[in-house]
Amino acid sequence: MPLDISARFSFRLERPSDILLQFEVANIPEQRVTNARTHMSEVMHMARVPSQEDIGERIWLRGEGEIEVDYSAHVTVQRSVPDIEGLAAMDPHALPGEAVQYLFDSRYCQADRMQSFVQSRFGELQGGAKVAAISRWIAEEIAYEPGSSNTSTSATDTFVERRGICRDFAHVMIALARAATIPARYVSCFAPGVTPQDFHAVAEVFLADPDTPGGGAWYMVDPTGMADPANTAKIGVGRDAADVSFMTVFGLATFGVHDVHVRLAD
Repeated sequence: MPLDISARFSFRLERPSDILLQFEVANIPEQRVTNARTHMSEVMHMARVPSQEDIGERIWLRGEGEIEVDYSAHVTVQRSVPDIEGLAAMDPHALPGEAVQYLFDSRYCQADRMQSFVQSRFGELQGGAKVAAISRWIAEEIAYEPGSSNTSTSATDTFVERRGICRDFAHVMIALARAATIPARYVSCFAPGVTPQDFHAVAEVFLADPDTPGGGAWYMVDPTGMADPANTAKIGVGRDAADVSFMTVFGLATFGVHDVHVRLAD
């Protein structure tokens, strides 16, 4: 599925500071990036470094004053999207090393505190059927309310308050999946149909791959219901939002313009 993507944002640094950015679509086998362009204000230093799991790149900047970033890309998503409910779970001892870290608690996803709830509410289900049921529960029980959370809001907070934005929905999905001993990670992405249009967040879970005996694969899940995995472009992945924020400032910054557009290409 072809997508046209553009993102523009700006920020002001009162003194020389370091900034870590991650906003470009990852060029990986499940999505092909063409006609990508990134333009930004002149800065003191800029360097590209690999992102987590080598999915995408981060950009280190050091700068001062007003900095503007303008990005556009054409992306063709070619991701296989099976019916997740029919996928089996993998026994923990059969998991590959890359998936093991995504069973553990992280800054925003306290899975240990969710185990009793998952067992009592979803205990009779297995694998992809359990993942789908958890996603439906989140969609039904948590209200999508822009402005209802902040950078300190955790999955536990959202679970209690029953409201949040895409970031919070993804965190709850991740925490509940991990509590069910299913590896889960955070995905920053672009997707058409997101309202309001912005950088988006979904979860990925690691389940058995029906095409690879004994193997597994990552599958997208969006409890907000706004992103279709077949036309979602990944930016990066991590344990939670702390690993894949589109902008991390090591200093003080004032955020300015912020404009994102994603549409299905003709």
